[in-house]
Amino acid sequence: MKDNLYGLDYLELLSEDYPTIQAVSTEIINLQAILNLPKGTEHFVSDLHGEHEAFLHVLKNASGVIKNKIDFLYKTTLTENERKTLATLIYYPEQKLYYLKQHATLSDEWYALTLYRLVEICRVVSTKYTRSKVRKAMPKDFGYILEELLYITDSEANKHEYYTQIINSIIEIDRSDEFVIALANLIRRLSIDHLHVLGDVFDRGPRADIIMDELLKYHSIDFQWGNHDVEWIGAAAGHAACIANVIRNSLRYNNFDVIEIGYGINTRALVNFAHDVYALDDCEKFMPLDSHRHTIRTNDAPLTAKMHKAIAIIQFKLEGQIIKKHPEYDMTQMLRLNRINYSNGTVEINGTDYPLTDNSFPTINPDSPFELTEGEKEVVLALQRAFLHSEKLQHHIRFMISKGSMYKIYNGNLLFHGCIPLTDEGELDSVNFFGAEISGKEYLDAADKMVRKIYLSKCSDHERDFIWYLWCGKKSPLYGKDKSSVFETYFVDDVSLLHEPKNNYYSFISNEFICDMIFDEFNLNRNSAHIINGHVPVRTVKGESPIKANGKLYVIDGGFSKPYRMTTGIAGYTLINNSYGFSITEHQPFTCVNDVIENDFDLHSDKIEIEHNVSRKRVCDTDIGEGIKHKIEILKKLLDAYKKGYIRETSDF
Repeated sequence: MKDNLYGLDYLELLSEDYPTIQAVSTEIINLQAILNLPKGTEHFVSDLHGEHEAFLHVLKNASGVIKNKIDFLYKTTLTENERKTLATLIYYPEQKLYYLKQHATLSDEWYALTLYRLVEICRVVSTKYTRSKVRKAMPKDFGYILEELLYITDSEANKHEYYTQIINSIIEIDRSDEFVIALANLIRRLSIDHLHVLGDVFDRGPRADIIMDELLKYHSIDFQWGNHDVEWIGAAAGHAACIANVIRNSLRYNNFDVIEIGYGINTRALVNFAHDVYALDDCEKFMPLDSHRHTIRTNDAPLTAKMHKAIAIIQFKLEGQIIKKHPEYDMTQMLRLNRINYSNGTVEINGTDYPLTDNSFPTINPDSPFELTEGEKEVVLALQRAFLHSEKLQHHIRFMISKGSMYKIYNGNLLFHGCIPLTDEGELDSVNFFGAEISGKEYLDAADKMVRKIYLSKCSDHERDFIWYLWCGKKSPLYGKDKSSVFETYFVDDVSLLHEPKNNYYSFISNEFICDMIFDEFNLNRNSAHIINGHVPVRTVKGESPIKANGKLYVIDGGFSKPYRMTTGIAGYTLINNSYGFSITEHQPFTCVNDVIENDFDLHSDKIEIEHNVSRKRVCDTDIGEGIKHKIEILKKLLDAYKKGYIRETSDF
């Protein structure tokens, strides 16, 4: 009989979870019902660049989803100010309650009305989930009472007094604050089903570590690594050139707190080295910049500039060694230290000699310009030890590795950070990957495996250098540019040299044919799939749109990072995909959390519906739905095995 029923051994194992016909039947009925629920809301964000306050607010307000629910329920019964206060209470319940208590007396009536309203909002956001899923999202201490509040309505006359008594009892025993906080947290939890972070959590902004702390607690999340993320992955793995880039970026944008406070990385060796070697150098070109890219001149700025120059020179040396070791990278055009005329203070770039704006190079041997001095070697070793032994950094990076990838296909859409490298003709461009010429999906899959290998296991130095290539390499799908002009930024006063030509992908992203070609490469449906990526800021101020190729491609980097806001004219894009379709939200600059708490300021956001589904999408239309359908098929086989006597029921009778 086993020959007549494939997988009987597996079904016998499955019967341990479903020991009776009734148990199997109940689960099949439950799963089939779930398939008909509306699909969960997906939230897409990109290029956060350490801007923790602005991003965490967007996370709390779900890109305006929560405020929309409040307006839907109370547009005609509450004033705009009352709705704003209610929204703030949901975003920051502990802080708002504290503020309100400092400035007013919160009466029992206020608590009763607030709890009623929060329960009502919670009911609305929970309608697309099963009671089981909502129950799992509730805090354990209040789960039973919260469930009673959510699933009893005032319209049930015989339960009205019961419902009212629950509210009154909460107030009477002085647990109102705790229930307000629990309901607010539950509303935020249920407003978004899944979060996609399309790269570049790190660099430029002040506290990427705070962002990562929050994302660690998020209920459902994935990352598509950005080039700044793999730079930090490489640094956490001890790669010297990646560490130098991480330190230089932090010093340049004056956000060293993430290094020293956030991750507890000791930089004393660099401080001492820079102070000694560059004691007589004002390092003017290396003074830190503020968010408007203006020079900062504080008491600490001169030392920061010396550290900045010291690590920049170390970076150029280390990168030169990598480029010379890897001719397959085709990046010799980035070599600069060997093209400097140290006697007359010029550098040759593309056949032209340019005067240097800074000609002080006390650590460079003109005969061997890429060789580290003994002092520089000691700095590098000390920094490697510090990065490798930062427990918090390693925890964050391991989480990013476990939840992340080079790209992701989710509900029929293709998500990645940067680009799919293309030729001038718009065809998939190949790259020399350790001797093999690969392109497209094969290239991204191979890169994904290599990133994991570099961080999670031992590999050769030759392999380890690939993590640096992903950070800034000519054909890196995460970098998407032909060259980096970091050296020119510091040492040459010619803005034309700062141009970094983008990969051909960005010239073709408005072409539907190219999108269809990429869909074919990743086995996606041309008629329903979308490409969603970030990395390149959308110049909204110049009329650019994040919607490309007649809606087949969305670019959602709108300038979370403050230095980019002059380019974009806004403070970020986020994307929402719910059962009704796609909408994109354009955010204006965030002020501060105190402004939200005290003035009920909410991030001004303009929502644009960009694609409306003809029929509302349900769980059965999603990847989760496909998994449920597969499980139903297996459970039906188990049910059949019970009925035909191949497997016996084992429950106690």
